[in-house]
Amino acid sequence: MNAGSALGAYKATKNQSAIDDASPHQLIAMLLEGALERVATAAGAMGRGEVALSGESIGKTIGIIDSLRVSLDPEQGGEIAGNLSALYDYMTRRLLEANATKDPDMLGEVAVLLKEIKAAWDQVPADLHHASA
Repeated sequence: MNAGSALGAYKATKNQSAIDDASPHQLIAMLLEGALERVATAAGAMGRGEVALSGESIGKTIGIIDSLRVSLDPEQGGEIAGNLSALYDYMTRRLLEANATKDPDMLGEVAVLLKEIKAAWDQVPADLHHASA
């Protein structure tokens, strides 16, 4: 095993451990952070003309957003869950459109929305972290 693959294995193990040890609240925060990272990667790649990397990063962002949508609990979350579901749907459409038109401004719009959601999520009081959205 070379140093690069050993480092990759370490990172994968460390990431899996973080996921295994995370509360549901922390998992959502991790998904939001991951989506933000993928949007940034897509925007950078788009700016450099790296079409494949941009498309791959947009696809991963859409997958993360879909995971966020699936995690919603309409019974517990009520109107907020419904609004988030609609917002996630909107972001997915904007990402698809950004990919088709190569428009980095649309990626920026999605990043702003994700940052707003993450900022709100980070403000959820600790005694509510066991509840779903």
